Amino acid sequence: MDPETEFLASKQETGNEWELFKENVRPLKRGRNVGLLNQALKSHSSDLQLKKSLLDTRRKLIQAIDEYEGDDPLLPWIECIKWVQEAFPQGGDSSGLILIYEQCVRAFWHSDLYKDDPRFLKVWLEYAENCVDAEVIYSFLDANEIGKSQSAYYLAYALHMESKVAQPIEKLKDAYRKFLIRSMRKPKIVEDDCGESDLPVRSFGTVLTQKIPLSIFKDKTNIDTMPGHQAGKAKPELNPWSTLGARGERNKENSAVPTKWTTYEIPQRPGTRTGGVTASASIEVFVDEECSKMVRAHDRDGKSSTLKFRQGDSLDIKKETDLLRENPLRNFPPRSLPR
Repeated sequence: MDPETEFLASKQETGNEWELFKENVRPLKRGRNVGLLNQALKSHSSDLQLKKSLLDTRRKLIQAIDEYEGDDPLLPWIECIKWVQEAFPQGGDSSGLILIYEQCVRAFWHSDLYKDDPRFLKVWLEYAENCVDAEVIYSFLDANEIGKSQSAYYLAYALHMESKVAQPIEKLKDAYRKFLIRSMRKPKIVEDDCGESDLPVRSFGTVLTQKIPLSIFKDKTNIDTMPGHQAGKAKPELNPWSTLGARGERNKENSAVPTKWTTYEIPQRPGTRTGGVTASASIEVFVDEECSKMVRAHDRDGKSSTLKFRQGDSLDIKKETDLLRENPLRNFPPRSLPR
């Protein structure tokens, strides 16, 4: 027996078992855990016990999503997605990854907490890569202001549009050159405070004048030439206050007889008086029927979707995966879809 046949017959583990299946392993940008990759490949090839262990682990991770009560509800979804990507390197419908993508984005698309979160945007972009028409997802993100401040959104959208191979290519290149010219002509934003430039500037060495009285202009010509003008009547005559008056006259404001203030009634305007608002009265708040139905449906589907996924078999998962690939927004409310 030659050494190679003897080695294969011995069934020794070298840690490089993934070499035999590397053509079927989907690459990840962040790389893969070799130990988990070898275990996953062995479970998908022959070991039924390992396969059952992976399915049980996936079930526990999905259950942890339902039971999470922390401040970052997106975190257990991210951990579950990463583990499924590692444990099911070949992808495929049996992994249930597309269902997890869809349920994750559907759970938080309306939350302002995650609209600009790069983790949430990454889930959307990975979901778009697994769909037939990713442009529907990019239009949805644009309509709902999700990830608009992240450069990854525009890069992924540009790569998707580039893959369409639009013709003629010369027009696209010409439009791109014009875009670069417009970008160069845009004025740069000055971050300095504009108010500082308006302050008065004094050259070095100047002496400030102090204690100089203000000069008042007097037009003597106009005063002399005014008709009927007399110098003696420049000031108006005032009645002199020669006497202070008696004490009672000076204190006449305080001569009113004091009375009890609670007995005085303020005169009211004649007219009809409206009855006071009772304590039990309340303002009726208008609630849109469509929105209330959507919230109730979301509350029903929030956990039922994960429970359905946890209890479904491989045939149900494959069927739902195919439907989501064709229509990734099929479970979203109509008002959220781009128009």
